[in-house]
Amino acid sequence: MIHLDTVDKLRQQVASARSRALKSSLGQFMTPSATAQFMASLFTAATHGPCHLIDPGAGIGSLSSAFLDRCVAGELAFESIHITAYEYDASLHSHLRQVLTAYGEKLGAETEVVGGDFIEHAVNARQFNGGSRFTHAIMNPPYKKINTGSRHRLLAREIGLETVNLYTAFLGCVIALMQDGGEIVAIIPRSFCNGPYYRPFRQFMLHRTALCHIHLFKARDKAFKEDNVLQETIVVRLRKGETQGSVKISASEDDTSADLETYVHPFDKVVFPDDDQLFIHIPLAEAESSLIGAADAFSFSLEDLGIGVCTGPVVDFRLKEHLRMQPESGGVPLLYANHLSTGELVWPAESKKPNSIVVNNETRKWLMPNGTYTTTRRFSSKEERRRVVASVVPQAAFPTYALLGFENHLNVFHRRKGGLPLALAHGLAIYLNSTAVDQHLRRFSGHTQVNATDLRKLPYPSEKALLALGEWAMRQGAITQNGIDAKIAELTRET
Repeated sequence: MIHLDTVDKLRQQVASARSRALKSSLGQFMTPSATAQFMASLFTAATHGPCHLIDPGAGIGSLSSAFLDRCVAGELAFESIHITAYEYDASLHSHLRQVLTAYGEKLGAETEVVGGDFIEHAVNARQFNGGSRFTHAIMNPPYKKINTGSRHRLLAREIGLETVNLYTAFLGCVIALMQDGGEIVAIIPRSFCNGPYYRPFRQFMLHRTALCHIHLFKARDKAFKEDNVLQETIVVRLRKGETQGSVKISASEDDTSADLETYVHPFDKVVFPDDDQLFIHIPLAEAESSLIGAADAFSFSLEDLGIGVCTGPVVDFRLKEHLRMQPESGGVPLLYANHLSTGELVWPAESKKPNSIVVNNETRKWLMPNGTYTTTRRFSSKEERRRVVASVVPQAAFPTYALLGFENHLNVFHRRKGGLPLALAHGLAIYLNSTAVDQHLRRFSGHTQVNATDLRKLPYPSEKALLALGEWAMRQGAITQNGIDAKIAELTRET
């Protein structure tokens, strides 16, 4: 007798026999049964009409099986059921047919396994057959970058989609193939929620569907723990052609959903009305982000403050011949993230990274004048409590140098490409190291990378408030997280 437990045992057998290199080359990791069940549970109970389900990147059929289990239980009742499962890897087709045929016989459902390239199939179906034939979709699409001139990028453009990854290309194609009112449940990386590269996809998705539900797995290593995938993952439920309403937000530590939290937020708290980037925020608590809730205190942009932020200009592998492990005549300090790993500047440092870069005609344009700068690391480890780790690089630390090098893994706050006033630099660092900023970033940033674009989108206190924070910081000895958060809380009370 077929049921999801049987399918999951088969999934484990098949997955254990496949190398990690093969899984990575396909960009596809099979969905565990607990996750599949949760995803299937999100579909609205239906008691009429036909069902035509699409499962792109179906693997051995775990997601379709979870959906069909609900049909067997009578939770989803349709006049007829037709399953179309796409799977590129032909070695999985026999397993996939076996699973779907067993369910088909039990339910009287029609099942179809399609090989080849799903994106090509979808684009052809949309262009030549009209598309729009599916009522339901359940999917765990492959995760793999696609280059600007690649075949998949060009195919996606045929349906009006510009995107940079297979998972958004798959989801975009499914959206294009859905009937109005059709439901889509997908497990995908959170990375599409922010960042300029995914803006065209966000626009494509939000223009064509209503975002009904977002579920966040808070532990990055749990959704696909058997494959050791470190990726912050969400499940989304979309409705094709529906009017956008409130959004249900839920979260759990892992796929057991034992600690499930659920909230409902107005759409304008998930995608801000004045945000031309269409960042998707995931607010987990009923309360506002403190930066949003105290808009009067945090109402300035970096542009308002006359402050810029850039990625460190020195890309070390391009200037390798000019780098030096130790300071020497003709060179200037080159700062990496490891020089600021403790939050304080340590230079020169004993490490495998260079400490200096030679000044010449090839390197000069990548260097910045000596001055006081606030820096943040672009990447933080998953163990760190905060997404942003900010430090001050004081001009006085390098009294004999006219120029400084900042490596590409740092973000650098500056004023007209030069240094900041000392108190302002310290005030910025205090603000960026606050829990309030960390919580605000987590609403839309699902990865441990914080780029200059993310920092430009933050709301900031006034320059007066930042200078006061900096002067306070310079009077302190050791500064605790509680001390930082107390000072930021004072700003909200003073406005």
